[in-house]
Amino acid sequence: GNLGTPSRDRRSFPRPHAIMRAASYARPLLTRAAKRGATAGLDPGTSSALPLPSIGPQISRTPGHPTFSATATRSYNASLRDLAVAPRPVNFGIKVVPERAAVVVERFGKFHKTLGAGIHLLIPLVDQIAYVWHLKEEAIPIPGQTAVTKDNVAISIDGVLYVRVTDPHLASYGVENPIYAVSQLAQTTMRSEIGKISLDKTFEERATLNSRIVALINEAANAWGLQCLRYEIRDIIPPPGIKQAMEMQAEAERRKRATVLESEAEREAAVNRAEGAKSAVMLNAEAEAEAIVVKAKATAVSLKVVGAELRTGDGREAARLRVAEQYLREFGNIAKAGNTVLLPADVGNPASMVAQAMAALGAVGGSGL
Repeated sequence: GNLGTPSRDRRSFPRPHAIMRAASYARPLLTRAAKRGATAGLDPGTSSALPLPSIGPQISRTPGHPTFSATATRSYNASLRDLAVAPRPVNFGIKVVPERAAVVVERFGKFHKTLGAGIHLLIPLVDQIAYVWHLKEEAIPIPGQTAVTKDNVAISIDGVLYVRVTDPHLASYGVENPIYAVSQLAQTTMRSEIGKISLDKTFEERATLNSRIVALINEAANAWGLQCLRYEIRDIIPPPGIKQAMEMQAEAERRKRATVLESEAEREAAVNRAEGAKSAVMLNAEAEAEAIVVKAKATAVSLKVVGAELRTGDGREAARLRVAEQYLREFGNIAKAGNTVLLPADVGNPASMVAQAMAALGAVGGSGL
């Protein structure tokens, strides 16, 4: 009798093959129940983008978010936004978790453990797969919104938020739908930071604005198991009137730069012309000075030659003849140019005039020339 008791105790616990058989029986039942739920009036057009196995109807737990149909489930390829509100997968006893993914398991409604990459054995009907998360970085678009700058200009601004799940437990139980929460936090933080700077600084300090938004988001997102890696402002759209004023300002700035450049070009041209004229005057003066020097040297050489010739007899005779010729020629020019003419007493005797010129030259020659 004592030997039979342990055998009865062993039969009282389910064996592994019995668990697997029960799971295989439960799967078609759940599938048929899901199909009946889908035909009972659930919206089939609100399922996730990926074709996934059916697991039964599930309604979104967050107001304002899509309602998932009976054919939706948690898939590792889905986005974090879909994973946050997707229905719970069915526990078939064996769970294979791919790389860069995490599965949160509950036992009797209480958190039990987090499954990492690999194969895991679970107890059907006891363990439930509560949440499925992928641990990869994901870009979350932040829709456009209106923000008021420090100088009271309403602008439309949107961006892209890059986040990833760092703690699946906190992402599951820290907040309801953490992706929706971090998106709302990004919008409010962006409006708050835009209100601290003017419109011109909004365009100039994008990098500083992005870093401040990331720091403020991480202060709250760490408690939700999320990490904000970076935030990028995508478009900043001012009102039409402000945009037109900015375009006019930009056009005025371009005209101003063009005028300044034109005036600088004219100034440089005037300086260049003045420097050219200065150089021309200096060159002309240098040329005239060199010409005078050359002429003076030529005159000195000619006078030296003439003086040397005058010391000879033939040279003096030639000089007398030259002076007489010049005397007669200049006397004739005086008679042509003026109305009043000074005539010598014996103007009718040219020989006497020549004799006077020769006498004058002789007097000059006698003085040592």
